[in-house]
Amino acid sequence: MDLSQLAAGKEARVVSVTPSSDADGIALRLLDLGFVPGEAVRCVALAPFGGDPMLVQIGFTRFALRASEAARVRVSVDA
Repeated sequence: MDLSQLAAGKEARVVSVTPSSDADGIALRLLDLGFVPGEAVRCVALAPFGGDPMLVQIGFTRFALRASEAARVRVSVDA
């Protein structure tokens, strides 16, 4: 699943970051910010009426991501 589908309060692990094109600066920035394979990520909150943007946390840092940005991050939900 991708990060934009993660429900509020749920935690997952980053599997990969998939660029939407060859020159996708957002995907590169997400990697720089810590969205790297194996890292735990938690959806802290979703905006009302569709959840865009969403507030996510990696370590002690929180980021507000648009759904289109979060869709670049593939995650797996821990069992």
